Formats: sequence, C-alpha cells, structure tokens
Amino acid sequence: MGDTMKGKVAVISGVASGFGKATAELFASKDQCSLVLIDFNEAGLNETAENCKKSGSEVLTICGDVTKDGFFEDVAAQTKSKFGKCDALINYAGGAVQLEPIESMTNEIYTKVMDLNLKSTLMSCRSFTPMMKAQGYGRIVNVSSVCDRRSWPTWSVYSAAKAAVNAFSKCLYTELRPEGIGVTLLVPGGSNTGFQNAKNVDKFEWDEAMAVRPEHFADMVYQACQLTQGACVSEMHVYGLAQDISGF
Repeated sequence: MGDTMKGKVAVISGVASGFGKATAELFASKDQCSLVLIDFNEAGLNETAENCKKSGSEVLTICGDVTKDGFFEDVAAQTKSKFGKCDALINYAGGAVQLEPIESMTNEIYTKVMDLNLKSTLMSCRSFTPMMKAQGYGRIVNVSSVCDRRSWPTWSVYSAAKAAVNAFSKCLYTELRPEGIGVTLLVPGGSNTGFQNAKNVDKFEWDEAMAVRPEHFADMVYQACQLTQGACVSEMHVYGLAQDISGF
C-alpha cells in the first residue's frame, strides 16, 4: 500500500546526472517533495535543482565532496535547520573511479574507490540516524551493484567496496528496524550514465531499448520510499534485459 511523498523531505546525493538526477526530478514532479540535493558537480547540481523547482519543490543545494570528514554532519545540520526533518535519505554518490588489474591499483586509486562508495555511505547514514531516531521514522536507500555478486576482470576493488555496502546495509536494517527506520539496498545492473566517466570504463554496447535506464531506478526508489510506515523493501535488484547477469 502506497502513501505520498507530499510534505516529506528527501536527501539525495549524486544528483548531477544519472540515477540521482532522475530520482530527484521524479520526487519533485510526482509529489513536490522538499529536497536536499548533493553533488560535487556544481553545474549539474544546479541544473537538477532548477528542474525540481520548476515542478514545485523547495530545494536546498549542497555542493561538496561526500568523502570528506564532517561533510554529512554539515548536511544533516543544514537539513534540520531548513526543513526540520529528513524522511528519506538516498545515497547514490559512488562510482568506479578507475578500473585496473589489481597489480596496477595504486593506494591512491583504491582509497578513492573505497571512500567514494563505502566511506561516504557510512558517514551519511551515521549523520542522519540521530534525526530519524528522534522522529521515530525514516527511509534509507543505499546503493550496491551487481558487481557485489557477479565477477568481472579489473572490477575487483569496486566490487569489494559495493559488497561492503551490501553487508553494512543488511546489518543496519536489523539495527534500525526497531526504531521505525527502514533500510533498503538497491542493486543496479549496468546502465549508460555518467558512470562511464570513470577511467577505463567503456560504454555498454547493447540495445538501449532493452537496457535499464535512470528512470527505472528512480521509479523503484520512489515506490520503496512512499510505502506506508510498517513496510520496507529490504533489497531491490533492477537489471536491464540487455545485460547478461546470469552465472553468479
């Protein structure tokens, strides 16, 4: 049974393009949900924010690096000051950064991969949990990958980071469930988005009509967030029919 996101507040990271952009714009167009939008790409962040405002949403934009210590504590404080609450926290920020054989993976690269995908998710959840506990309600959506359960050469460090997000989210679900807070793990398949900006990540060569696209993820996340309290989608796999994900 679905509810509405009208009158609610959603915090979404990674909104300059791809999944995050589509989700923010869907929340705005469907329910004029109040939004806190986060990205390091200021131009893309502002474009998404303007589109959401045109749909009637009140928007707070925060441009910054999600891997920096203290960043999400500041985001939580600004959210509390502006809107007084956070109903949904959606952690899209992440990326492959650079694909390399393991012997070529420098300390700098693998630290960036782990920080962007795992550390940012941990810090975001840690920063917003006190607010949600005080409310007695909240939705958290963390984003893993089909790479956390299917193996491809050169994706090892990214896969390890996303597998850690998977384990963290499942444990967090058990920890926060008694507080009225639902934790959802989103497991996306491959999609041609800004993700291909990472070094050595090629565009997927397939029929885009059969591929999973940002609007598909946006729709599923919206449905998970607008469920009435007492229900939680613990895990969502969203794959395109163009991608062979068998054999894992």
